[in-house]
Amino acid sequence: MQYRRLGRAGMKVSAISLGAWTTYGESVQDKALIKEIVAKAFEAGVNFFDNADAYAAGKGEAFLGEVYEDLGLPRHHLVLSSKVFWPLSEDVNDRGLSRKHVLESIDMSLERMRTDYVDIYFAHRYDPETPMDEIVEVFSDVVRSGRAHYWGTSEWSAAQIAEAHTYAQANGLAAPVTEQPQYSMLYRERVEREILPVTEPKGMGLVVFSPLAMGMLTGKYDEGIPEGSRFAASESFRARHLTDTNAAKVRALKPVADDLGITRSQLALAWVLRHQNVSSVITGATRVEQVLDNVAAAEVELDSNVLERIDEILAG
Repeated sequence: MQYRRLGRAGMKVSAISLGAWTTYGESVQDKALIKEIVAKAFEAGVNFFDNADAYAAGKGEAFLGEVYEDLGLPRHHLVLSSKVFWPLSEDVNDRGLSRKHVLESIDMSLERMRTDYVDIYFAHRYDPETPMDEIVEVFSDVVRSGRAHYWGTSEWSAAQIAEAHTYAQANGLAAPVTEQPQYSMLYRERVEREILPVTEPKGMGLVVFSPLAMGMLTGKYDEGIPEGSRFAASESFRARHLTDTNAAKVRALKPVADDLGITRSQLALAWVLRHQNVSSVITGATRVEQVLDNVAAAEVELDSNVLERIDEILAG
């Protein structure tokens, strides 16, 4: 496994991480299987496990919290994250990034995860109804209280990230050290043109989600939509990713991967990791074999000729 610093922060995260989104507590509820997947990931060198209170309405945190405990994984060897923003009930204050919601949510997340702290606490989206000073101050308070070691943003605009960072530095507060955006071969412009030009000079590392475009880049949809797949279960994911243009690009990437002796999944993950400002790629896994395939991507290096070949395909 390759380990990278979280931007300029001293903490290191595994280049390949494991996330709970749409899987643990949702599409995968077999605790024995989840335990097997997490154990294999940890054995393979994964130390970063990403979560959120909104994932399966808290079940993602609860399932994995129980699994870490059952496996006896040493807490200080793990980098655990969670997030706050989305509503978990109909209550008017059970949403957003108000001081009330953030402070109450972190305590509930810690209880579900069976831990005293998370390593990273993310603002899961920007909250236009809460002033920036309140947002930055409450996340700084979470860090200063020891309930999180660092805080970050997720899917914030470049301007919002810059404003939060500037306010924190001007007022002696803990600034965000990471942003979690969507980034893949099929969704690259926003990160490369908007986000990186702001996060890179501020020393913020990216931990990116959906690097395989919800499985599109694996090639599993070359011949249609397999039963039980994410696209079979979600019309919105299918409409967003399974287009004729994307399908043609994914098929054209197969000879590139074949020439390197790797899978298309490994090619897609290695391509995201080509950028040193990407600290980690968050992957999902519903089978142990997927973990092993994904982890192997950390050792793949793509030379300039391969990258040019990929860019030609993606530009098509």
